[in-house]
Amino acid sequence: MHYCCFLNKRKTNTLKNCGFWSKVLIHIHQNVRSIKQLEYAVLARRANQIQKELSQGVRKPYKELIDVCWGDPHSMDVKPLTFVRQVLAACVYPELMSSHKLPLDVRQRAQWLLGRCDGGSVGSYLAPTGIPEIVQRMSESIRSRDGGVPCNPDNIFISPGSQWSLTNIIQVLVNNEAPLRTGILTPVPCHVTTIMSIKSLGAAVIPYFLSEEHGWALQVEELQRALESAKGGCNPVALYVINPGNPAGYVQSRKSIQEVIQFASEKRLFLLADEVYQDCVYGKNSEFVSYKRVLAEMGPPFSDTVELASFHSVSKGFMGECGLRGGYVELVNLDPNVVKYIFNLICKDSTTPVLAHFAMDLMMNPPRPGDPSYPLYNQVRNNMLVQNVKTAHEVVNSLPGFSCQPVEGGAFVFPRVFLPPRAIQKAKEEGMQPDTFYCMRLLEEMGVLVSPGCEYGQKEGTYHIRFCIMASQDIIDQVLKRLTTFHTKFMKDFS
Repeated sequence: MHYCCFLNKRKTNTLKNCGFWSKVLIHIHQNVRSIKQLEYAVLARRANQIQKELSQGVRKPYKELIDVCWGDPHSMDVKPLTFVRQVLAACVYPELMSSHKLPLDVRQRAQWLLGRCDGGSVGSYLAPTGIPEIVQRMSESIRSRDGGVPCNPDNIFISPGSQWSLTNIIQVLVNNEAPLRTGILTPVPCHVTTIMSIKSLGAAVIPYFLSEEHGWALQVEELQRALESAKGGCNPVALYVINPGNPAGYVQSRKSIQEVIQFASEKRLFLLADEVYQDCVYGKNSEFVSYKRVLAEMGPPFSDTVELASFHSVSKGFMGECGLRGGYVELVNLDPNVVKYIFNLICKDSTTPVLAHFAMDLMMNPPRPGDPSYPLYNQVRNNMLVQNVKTAHEVVNSLPGFSCQPVEGGAFVFPRVFLPPRAIQKAKEEGMQPDTFYCMRLLEEMGVLVSPGCEYGQKEGTYHIRFCIMASQDIIDQVLKRLTTFHTKFMKDFS
């Protein structure tokens, strides 16, 4: 498709000289300066100072700072899944398998995983291709998820996280030698790491706005508007979608996905489907359906022409194993030569750690009914986050000046806050965005670190905050209690 005409040329340049990477480094340098100016950076620096002050005994209205900025569940008292940690522990220290304190299915899984490693050890090198038996099992799991849609293991690549995979796929799509910059249609709001990746590779972000009034729906009319706005400024080649959403907690319907696929087909756009929160769906009428499944069920000409890359990760969702750095990308309808090039690109840069491979297997192939570990695993998975979502949505919407759309999936709440004119004016006087000013006051007065909506993009004149609900219930209760106290006082002070 878009990359085919210059793929071989880029490959030659990459191997023979550093011209391509020099351009990338220049863009990265430029964006490092931008990162320093991010609103969150100001909040993070102050949060670090407050932590230091608390450790030194400085008196504040709170005894500890609560950070709910990022989707890092284990840092927010979410306990690791017992089955996952037991298997990993047995793999790292195989002597544990001789103990009957571990369930039988744990010991069997650890033995099978270690059997895939040279010398039966997690310390051995992996081949650049990774562990083929695990990739095969992943393909079977994806096929089961998608109702029997075929899944070729040769099109699955395990990587050190979904963001790493996404950046590499975007790198293949970007043509820095063309007269116009490569353009990527990107949702607003959108998590900032993807925006920075796109820009660092020299591409242009083409924003399309999700409809907050309609539950953050993705509307094709808005995609068309965004595409028209890019004419003459860049060459749009890809459409990036996040389902379930981050930071907005929407879940796309099958009909919505069909409309997006039809649009991508008509405009010849490569689809980038970020589906890392596919296991975090709580809306009563919501269901996760993968882009790949809908694409296959639509039949020709869509099913055999629309190019798609879908992403998943052990860092997100109910596992929350952020530190293990494991993810994957599955490619659909790509030219075999392009798939081979991507494979070489991914393999030459990094080999995903052994434990990340194991974690992928555990996520994709969890305990089944009848396994000793199944009852506890199923209980934790089904109960996780549901109460947090309900409580956060109810409490936030009960506060005057807040409006929160239903949270159907994902790991975050992204409510709109209607700030008083005096607060907006005060923020301008202090050189801050209004929602950053709100977040800074919340941090100073209540010791709660949340993110301002301006970090993720928002319609002009609207303000939001984002906080993670993938935390223990005690932490969420504390956050909401402090937020309620602060917000009541804030609105009174600036009314």
